[in-house]
Amino acid sequence: HPSGDHVLVGSYDKHLYWFDLDLSTQPYRVLRNHKAAIRTVSFHPRLPLFADASDDATAHVFHATVHSDLMQNALIVPVKMLKNYHSMTQSLGILDIAWHPTQPWLFSTGADGQIKLFVE
Repeated sequence: HPSGDHVLVGSYDKHLYWFDLDLSTQPYRVLRNHKAAIRTVSFHPRLPLFADASDDATAHVFHATVHSDLMQNALIVPVKMLKNYHSMTQSLGILDIAWHPTQPWLFSTGADGQIKLFVE
């Protein structure tokens, strides 16, 4: 996270782990939205958004509000699930994602050799 106190970790066990380093060494949240390994996670550099992408050929976009007040926990809200945009190739789905530096646009690249842009 741009504030530096929050870390996202996607894993091959299909879980996305959110760590709040000010709160604990244990995950603050564990999200279980995928049916296959999570390949990549990314915070938007300026907007309160993050996304993950998986070998199940789906990406999930979330709104994340991080408060400077340590008494308030981060708020995570699902925004959109992106599916049926990439084809599975040899059990691989979406390999990487990247945010546009200023716009809420998400680029993805898949094992199918395609690059997609999501602007909704």
